[in-house]
Amino acid sequence: MKTWEEKYKTWHEFDHLDKALKEELALIQEPSELEDAFYKELTFGIGGIRGVLGPGTNRMNCYTVRRVVFGLAHYLLQHRVNVKDRGVVISYDSRFQSKDFAIEAANVLSYFGITAYVFDTIRPTPLLSFAVRYLGAVAGIMITASHHPPKYNGLKVYNEDGGQITPAEAKEVSTFIEEVEDVLRIPVVKGDIEWLSKEIDHAYLERLQFVSRLAPDAKQVDKELNIVFTPLHGTSHDLMTEGLKQFRFTSVHVVEEQTVPDPHFSTVTSPNPEDREAFTMAIELGKEVDADILLATDPDADRLGVAVKQENREFRVLTGNQLGVLLLDYILKHTDLNVYQSPRMIKTVVTTELGQKIAQAYGVKSLHTLTGFKYIGEKIRQFDATGETFIFGFEESNGFLIDGFVREKDAVQAAMLTAEMAYSLKKEGKTLLDALEELYEQYGYYQEDWLSFTLEGKDGIAKMEKIMEAIRMNGLSLIGELQIEAVEDYLHQERRCLGKENVESILLPKENMIKMLLADHAWVALRPSGTEPKLKCYYGVCGKSRKESEQSLAKLKLSIEEMIEERLAVKM
Repeated sequence: MKTWEEKYKTWHEFDHLDKALKEELALIQEPSELEDAFYKELTFGIGGIRGVLGPGTNRMNCYTVRRVVFGLAHYLLQHRVNVKDRGVVISYDSRFQSKDFAIEAANVLSYFGITAYVFDTIRPTPLLSFAVRYLGAVAGIMITASHHPPKYNGLKVYNEDGGQITPAEAKEVSTFIEEVEDVLRIPVVKGDIEWLSKEIDHAYLERLQFVSRLAPDAKQVDKELNIVFTPLHGTSHDLMTEGLKQFRFTSVHVVEEQTVPDPHFSTVTSPNPEDREAFTMAIELGKEVDADILLATDPDADRLGVAVKQENREFRVLTGNQLGVLLLDYILKHTDLNVYQSPRMIKTVVTTELGQKIAQAYGVKSLHTLTGFKYIGEKIRQFDATGETFIFGFEESNGFLIDGFVREKDAVQAAMLTAEMAYSLKKEGKTLLDALEELYEQYGYYQEDWLSFTLEGKDGIAKMEKIMEAIRMNGLSLIGELQIEAVEDYLHQERRCLGKENVESILLPKENMIKMLLADHAWVALRPSGTEPKLKCYYGVCGKSRKESEQSLAKLKLSIEEMIEERLAVKM
């Protein structure tokens, strides 16, 4: 295996290196920065790759894209039928080099004679998922880094079902990617690209109307709900505004400054609709027009954030868990479940337990998956064989799916139903906040939050591994004042109840994650991110009152911070 110095030398001396990358490489002087750029290949994980833009094997650039698509093409030709004619759909968001990377991907496919369908301008991730299914394509490629900072870009791969590739598929694709010996000399052909325009959009919008839960006559009525919407410089503007018009919402105000597809995301610190800061301009406009709700989507429009006007005319941003349980309850309340065979709600293991409580009250079984919507999409695909019916899927990070005609989280679907739900409540003199309070009063005050510890570079990855290893080996019995009752280790696929000898198997794929179930319905989960240099810590509590729940959550947060900081202080 080559050292990072040898790989750097190969790039530095390559006569035909991309001009922009060559100039950027010449500007890097720090050995530590060069090492980080070349010490490994950017990892292709479940769903794809994501990384910092720039020269190097551990960076996102045209050669990284070629390498991944070259491996993907080999995989498809060996494992799928009629690949060349069915083709691959490619979409991209508003980030730096996204369209360039989309064309690079198409040129690699052209070398193999595989038809490349490329959207003529930026489009959302859920539309890419829909397009794969609509066109009967063999796969899909989305160039995006979702809600991450401007210096990032990435590539997600979708299977013929329109969902992110499964762990098994990703493992096989990785094998072909790793066989690429010289990333700088991957062959490409500037073949004919099949450019996609508005046909897919129209087909999607036609299907979108069926997510509504209103009676047919109520659907045709103009709806008095004052909405502010921002795409946060991303891809959702056209589909969102057309969708809201189709649903007869006549008072929609768009944050015009944030409709510009700006790769700098210059009006926000981070284009993440989970964060209140991303709503700053939407809140200003919301106050000006006296909006009822604010809607925000991330750059590739697979995540939805929502803020609700309070009595004091200030806006409160809902968490992904809160919006998820509101949507779930609304769907189940307005669905005749008797007409469905084995209805199922799906959530991830780090998503609020309130979802399961609500589903259970309606007689709907809940299924749990690992973190990541790819696993929810995979479950929906399995339902085709089992006869179960998908009702709703969500994850804590603002990802929601109402209808399985898309196999990825879909901010457009979620926005339509959120607006409809807010409209229905407004007619009763209520808001989304009132409905949320009613759920808490009925089921308990579930509160959740998360922390992340950034650990950059090669040393950071090693530290994360050491922390996870130490927590596994030390056999914790307490987190703060709360007793640990059970530990779920998803890497070893086992669940242990403290004080008992028996070990239960966890029937989910392996993942480097530990979830600790605590006394009083509290829990903590720790997981190194697969896409960022971060150790993520999720946690939740349930109290008898809002005050009790908030106090418990604050105490648990402090205990987690102390536990992690103590381990970070240990020399590795």
